[in-house]
Amino acid sequence: MPIPQLFVTKNNVFSLHGQLDPWTWTWRPTDLPKEATQAKAQEALRVLKNAANRRKLPVGVIGPRDATDDQLSTAQEIGARLADLGITMICGGKTGVMTAAAKGCFEQGGLTVGLIPDHEWQAANPYIALPIATGLSEARNMIIAKSCEVLIAIGGSYGTLTEIAYGLHFSKPVIGLCGATPVAGLQTADSASDAITLMADHLFARAQAS
Repeated sequence: MPIPQLFVTKNNVFSLHGQLDPWTWTWRPTDLPKEATQAKAQEALRVLKNAANRRKLPVGVIGPRDATDDQLSTAQEIGARLADLGITMICGGKTGVMTAAAKGCFEQGGLTVGLIPDHEWQAANPYIALPIATGLSEARNMIIAKSCEVLIAIGGSYGTLTEIAYGLHFSKPVIGLCGATPVAGLQTADSASDAITLMADHLFARAQAS
């Protein structure tokens, strides 16, 4: 999807398609204000962060339970960066990359949602603010992929690979780093910062004209 050229004022985001409605995530036709300045996608997300009528679009962070130190630190950084931009984070709610990402997001004041495979919500890791007990075991991976606007895959495992595949099957942007299994359609990032930049670009690219 093409990434629109973005402009911001103090409280609003614009493109050549019009003004962004942060509740419906659509562009409403309008003239570009004279005071609007060109901005990157992350800057635009920060403008929207405190908007009263902003719908909290979810971004998924996926990765293995048995993760390396590099994968864990990267997951925690990505979680914190998502929170800084006001993005709701969805993950599988268990251990490894899921715990690290949730910790980074939660401690930065972000909203963490865990779609856990268990029947009881108490099985979620301690950084999940909204635990959802699916009782679906690994089948919940499909729900994670379907429910997110963008997926960020950190590392590789069979379970993570299924989430990547589901995401691509559902035409969701999937960004991979730190050893994510290379498959056709996966967009590779070199760092947590790079992954967040790509994620922000994809969110605005997915906004529709009203």
